[in-house]
This record gives sequence, C-alpha cells and structure tokens, in this order.
Amino acid sequence: MLAKRINSLIVEEKFRGPPVSGNGGYVGGLFSTVIDAAGSGSIEVTLRSPIPLDQPLQVIYHTDTSANIVQGETLIAEVREDDFEMQLPSPPDWSLVEAAAPDSFSFGENLNDLLVGRQGFHPICFCCGVEHEDGLGVYAAPVASSVVGEPSNANPNTMVAAIWPTKRAWADESGCIPIEYLWTAMDCPSQFAFLADDIRTGLLGRISARVHERPVAGETLMVVAWTIEVQGKKHFAGSAIFDRAGKCYSEAKTVWIGTQ
Repeated sequence: MLAKRINSLIVEEKFRGPPVSGNGGYVGGLFSTVIDAAGSGSIEVTLRSPIPLDQPLQVIYHTDTSANIVQGETLIAEVREDDFEMQLPSPPDWSLVEAAAPDSFSFGENLNDLLVGRQGFHPICFCCGVEHEDGLGVYAAPVASSVVGEPSNANPNTMVAAIWPTKRAWADESGCIPIEYLWTAMDCPSQFAFLADDIRTGLLGRISARVHERPVAGETLMVVAWTIEVQGKKHFAGSAIFDRAGKCYSEAKTVWIGTQ
C-alpha cells in the first residue's frame, strides 16, 4: 500500500470543521494517505487533539501500516489499517431525500450555542456549513428510519441523507473526487443522525473508512448516515456514498464522543 513515506502535512484553513480546527473527515482522509497513498485500503484514524490549521504536522511511522501525526510533543492523530465490518442499509428513495432537504440541520438557526446568530449546526464547516465560501455542500436531513442488521434483534436506526451534487472543479488528475473529499462527506451526516435523535454529541473521536471506487467529479451522489449504537460516551454511526443506481462508492464508521 505504501509507495513513499510522507514526512509532514498541512491542513489548510479552508478545510476547517469547527472555526479553528480541521474537519474530522477531511483530516481523516488526508492522514490516511500516509499509509495508503492510493486510497484503496481500509484505514482507521483516531483523533487525539484539535487539528491545527495552516501549520506543519509531522508524521512518525511505526510500521508501513501505522503512524502517528504530531505537532511537536502533541499527539494529533493515530493512523492504522483497520479491516472493519459494517452492514450497509439500502439507500432511501432519491425523491424522498430531495423532499427532506429543507429540514437539514445545516439550515437551522441558532443550533450551536457557541455560534449564536449563525445558520446551521456547523456554519463554516467544509462539509456541512452553508456559510463556508467553498464547501462541499453536504446538507443531510432526517429521512425514514431503517433497520440495519438482523431485523430479529435490531431496532430502527435513525437515518439522514443528502443529495450531493459534486463539482468537476474538484477533480484530481484522474478526473475523480479526491479521497479526502469522500471522507469529508461521510463525516458530518453521521453526527446529524444523532441530532435527528435529539442527541448532541461532541467532536469526532475516530473514523474508519473504506473507498471501494472513486466517483467521477461532477456526478450527483447520495450520502446516507445512520446511528448504530451508544456505549457510554461513545456514539457509533455509519455512513456511505451511493450513486442513483444504488452503487456504494465508499463507507465509514464513526465514533462521536458525547455525554453518557
């Protein structure tokens, strides 16, 4: 998987989540490339500290398949291979998701107590912020709940979804959507799934993602996310990106830290 070791990285200010920290999905995708440059593996990124913006971060390798991201003595993230397992739901009906769009948590007023008078839960987030000047525009909204897993022992999982019109301008040299953008798109919707259950989690603690195939930039896609379970302060959710025919391009499992 690893062709060349990377010594340092910079998370540009554009790719923020909170106002002064990187978006967890974006930095997860970026950090994954230190051990999986092609973006073809299954990688886990655990975030240990807020992610500095526009500042160099150092990469410390343990093996070709595990590394730490640090800034001086501060551990920012741990990266490793992780062949995680997760059952995927069938994507909801396209027209249902389109109809639900106005109810996205990206559009509500005063949803975040730390950002009074602003629009959306994360107003300037690169993924879901409507006030971001050049964001991805992933505005997930609640849709009908779905049972993910064995119906005999599973409760309905709260689900959100967004129609995501990607842009050709995002294309890399292959004409496809960059790995980091796919990871980003699967971040905020998984937190929104808990918001749909009236649960406000804290920041993203861990994201494990697998990209099956990168879609061509400019294609209109669907991002789906759902709650999985809560274990103490750990809130587990899943997310995935589909095309209109139901083909899954990527999937992620996230852990959000919240109150018990």
